[in-house]
Amino acid sequence: MADRLSGYRILILETREEAQFSRLLTEQGADVVQCPMFTIHDAPDSKPIEAWIRRFIEKPCDDLVLMTGEGLRRLMKVARRIDLDQDFIAALGKARKFARGPKPGRALREIGLEPQMTTEKPTSAGIAEMLSRIDLRGHRVGLQLYPDKDHSTLIGAMSAQGAEVDTVLPYVYDAQAADTNIVTAIDEMAQGRIDAVALTNLGQVRRLVEVARAHGYEDRLREGLDRTPIASVGPVVSDELKSHGLRTDIYPANDAFFMKPLISAMAAALGKNPPRATVIASDAKQA
Repeated sequence: MADRLSGYRILILETREEAQFSRLLTEQGADVVQCPMFTIHDAPDSKPIEAWIRRFIEKPCDDLVLMTGEGLRRLMKVARRIDLDQDFIAALGKARKFARGPKPGRALREIGLEPQMTTEKPTSAGIAEMLSRIDLRGHRVGLQLYPDKDHSTLIGAMSAQGAEVDTVLPYVYDAQAADTNIVTAIDEMAQGRIDAVALTNLGQVRRLVEVARAHGYEDRLREGLDRTPIASVGPVVSDELKSHGLRTDIYPANDAFFMKPLISAMAAALGKNPPRATVIASDAKQA
C-alpha cells in the first residue's frame, strides 16, 4: 500500500524521535516538510566528558544506562577525538547495558555491541521500572543523560538501590536556533501549503504555542491550524491540543497510538480529497 500519501505535503515537527516517522511517511509517497524544533550541539565543555570516558576505561562500570542513541554517538565522537575510541568500546563491552527504547540499541550496534535489556516504554519512568527489578547493590552505574530533563528522581532511585551513579551529559539543546524554522512552518500552514500537520508528542504542541507567542504569531498560528488538518498520535497529544483550544482532525483507529496507525489514519482522511498544498507550493515557487 505504498504511495497512499503521494502528492500530500505533511509537516512534522522534528525532534530526535522523528527520523523514523519521516522515513515511514516518505515510503508512503508523502512530501515531508521537516521542521527542526531544536538544534543539538556538543556540550560546550568537553573536559567532564573526557574525564568520564577515561574513568570508564580505567575502571569499567558494572552497568551502563543509555538514555538516547544521540548520547552514545556524541560520547564516541569525543572518544575518537582523544584517540580512545577502541579502548572505550572494549570497556563498554564489559558492562551490562540498559537501553531506553530501541534507539540506544541501534547506536550500540553501530559499534558492534548489543544492549542486555531494553525498556518496553522509552521513558525515564520505564528505565526506573526496569532497574527496580535488578540488584544494583555495590554496582558502579554509568548513566548517560540528555538535556532539558530533571533526572534527579531516576538518579535517586538508583542510589536508593545501592548503586554508585556516575553521570555524563554529552550534548545540549539550542531551542532558539530553531525558532525561525517554526515561524516558517506556521507561515506555510497559514498560506495553505501544508495538507496536514502530524503531532507525535505533547512537547511539539507546547513548542508551537510558545514560539508563536514569543514572536507575536499567535493569531497567525491559529489561522494556519484552522486551514490545516491536525493529526494526533494519541490522547496525550489531543488533550494538549484541547488545552490550547485546538482540535484533533485525524486520529489512529482502534486505540493504536503509534506512528504506522497514525499514517494509515492520515491516508484514509486525506485520500478523500486531492492534495492541494503541493499545487499551492508549486505555484508560489513559480511566482
